[in-house]
Amino acid sequence: LISSSLLPAARHWSNVPFLTVPLARAHGKSFAHRSDLRRAKRIVVKLGSAVVTRGDECGLALGRLASIVEQVAMLQNQGREMMIVTSGAVAFGKQRLRHEILLSQSVRQALHSGQNQLKDMSLPVLEARACAAAGQSGLMALYEFNIEILVTNLDFHDEQKRRNLNSTLHELLRMNIVPIINTNDAVVPPPEPNSDLQGVNVISIKDNDSLAARLAVEMRADLLIALSDVEGLYDSPPGTDDAKLLDTFYPGDQQSITYGTKSRVGIGGMEAKVKAALWALQGGTSVVIANGTHPKVTGHVITDIVEGKKVGTFFSEVKPAGPTVEQQTDMARTAGRALASLLPEQRSEIIYTMADLLTEKREEILSANKKDMEFAVNSGRMPPPLLKRLSLSSSKLNSLAIGLRQIAVSSQDSVGRVVRRTRVANNLELEQITVPIGVLLVAPSRVSHARTSIASGNALLLKGGREAANSNRVLHELAQEALSIHGVRDAIQLVSTREEVEDLCRLEKMIDLIIPRGSSQLVRDIQRAAKGIPVLGHSEGICHVYVDHEASLDKVIKIVRDSKCDYPAACNAMETLLIHRDVLRSPMFDQIIDMLRTENVKVHAGPRFASYLTFSPSEVKSLRTEYGDLECCIEVVDGMLEAVDHIHKYGSSHTDVIVTENEETAEQFLQLVDSACVFWNTSSRFSDGYRFGLGAEVGISTARIHARGPVGLEGLLTTKWVLRGDGHTAADFSEQGSMKYLHENLPVAPSLHGQRTSN
Repeated sequence: LISSSLLPAARHWSNVPFLTVPLARAHGKSFAHRSDLRRAKRIVVKLGSAVVTRGDECGLALGRLASIVEQVAMLQNQGREMMIVTSGAVAFGKQRLRHEILLSQSVRQALHSGQNQLKDMSLPVLEARACAAAGQSGLMALYEFNIEILVTNLDFHDEQKRRNLNSTLHELLRMNIVPIINTNDAVVPPPEPNSDLQGVNVISIKDNDSLAARLAVEMRADLLIALSDVEGLYDSPPGTDDAKLLDTFYPGDQQSITYGTKSRVGIGGMEAKVKAALWALQGGTSVVIANGTHPKVTGHVITDIVEGKKVGTFFSEVKPAGPTVEQQTDMARTAGRALASLLPEQRSEIIYTMADLLTEKREEILSANKKDMEFAVNSGRMPPPLLKRLSLSSSKLNSLAIGLRQIAVSSQDSVGRVVRRTRVANNLELEQITVPIGVLLVAPSRVSHARTSIASGNALLLKGGREAANSNRVLHELAQEALSIHGVRDAIQLVSTREEVEDLCRLEKMIDLIIPRGSSQLVRDIQRAAKGIPVLGHSEGICHVYVDHEASLDKVIKIVRDSKCDYPAACNAMETLLIHRDVLRSPMFDQIIDMLRTENVKVHAGPRFASYLTFSPSEVKSLRTEYGDLECCIEVVDGMLEAVDHIHKYGSSHTDVIVTENEETAEQFLQLVDSACVFWNTSSRFSDGYRFGLGAEVGISTARIHARGPVGLEGLLTTKWVLRGDGHTAADFSEQGSMKYLHENLPVAPSLHGQRTSN
């Protein structure tokens, strides 16, 4: 058991209720994918010396160990069998002996040496077994009153001892106890050179990495988690310029790895960890090597790994046929830069080719879509609005082709357009020009995003859902065929691996913008996960329509019906109807209710509206609700200003509408409401890029910077500054210099691909 001094909640783990969860795997074959780790039943957690000891080398890292204990306890409470292999005796003993040696220096020697020389005093090399003897008592004191098992090679190589050890561990697991295992480094003989890790049946227990591997295989563990002070396995020594963390490592990749130095403490090293991991993998145990010392992740690193999240390096025997998502992103960025450097006519030619291919391959596309529809219908999990969105038809493909040809014409002056030109000084001119953002991630994907990414010169990662796998594959092949005519085939990549969207959000150094297209919950999850990547989107579409007491009845009925009933699942559909109190007991209100009843709209009463009624509809649970269906809330307000306050308090800054014939009231509403779209006497459904004339809509953003409201092609562009001079230096403009700033604004005209325009 873990020490009760570390965590009170862990004092009696053997009394924790055992929760049955579906955890099972046929042993002998490791998990092929990270997502399978959720099914791990028996787990070995190996704590490296750097994890157990403090960074200042002055004792054990008790706080860090406590967070690890909490995670192990949580997993044990889920019905998993947990074992811990702990390092630290050698490292802790080394610290203790170093302090003893320094303290044993005589006062005379210290005075004779001088303060500076004492600081630089070299210490003798400390033998590992002596360090273990000095440190083992401290490590055992940490686990006082609990069960720690010390083992050596003989406990595995002697058949009787091996059976005894196996029996002891199984009995402890049966009693719902977490055994803590450590090598008895004080008596273990030095390992014979080149004798370890040479086969499934032979492994020399020379450190706790090899012990953890041997124990995991011996106990038929599903997963071995090896925690150290590095993020995982890199393709070159960590800290070097080109070092990249490997998400997944395959046995055949060993020759391409260069190992760095060992940890600051301990006797192993990354090479020892990799050898032990491969040995365990060969024995049927999955392995993840991760950082257990980082303060931001230590508190959830173990549980994240078991949940299948991209943490550390996952060892797998199954190598996917295609490139990894990291490789796909690199390929997309390289090809995207080439796409951005094409002439506008060349990008338009690619889009025209896509339109032609949509027509030529119509039958192939519809056949693939039919398979997706059959799968979705048979699963019974997809609601009708989403089924409608998934379905493709000849008319939809025709509309897509028309849209492609339109954007091919309208987008030619988008990339490289001069936004501002300034003559800074004589022969020194500054331009601000539009450029692509870089690499975009769209999830879930749609073919319309391919055309806007090509037109704007951006690389694109498409993450489609499983429900549209066949359609996405065919449409992606079509897009790559069109891109191939100018050698930029890889600019659009379809992520078909098993990565979750949350994992993709961690690629902050590779992805420049995320565009979520889905439910409000999906958008919220992505915004929460993408801490280092901007997200263009909105988490909710809580849109309001305010009916003023000076509104036209005909306009009210038309606008409210269209806002709620045209497409209830859309993010720009009305969710709350605000009624001026003077309208409440008028014929207008009766007709509004009759219309909603005819359209089968379920009404929820706001608190104030409910107070006016003897028998009211069901009272709303929250005024901040996005129904996404034929439902809405009705609430009463005293006037326009109170309607504005309500919108600011309960709205989502998406789209809000006023219906009134009073121009002064309307203009005040338009000025005061702080939403991305504010309308007067029009349906909220007009909040749409196509209706705004922006071409294909990329998304709708409620963010405050970059893009707001319906976002078209312009929202996928940023700018850069280009300065053209003639040997100018900053010193030329100093007090002693000969030049003066002019800062003269020049006419703006298209200046594509660095070609100067005349003044």
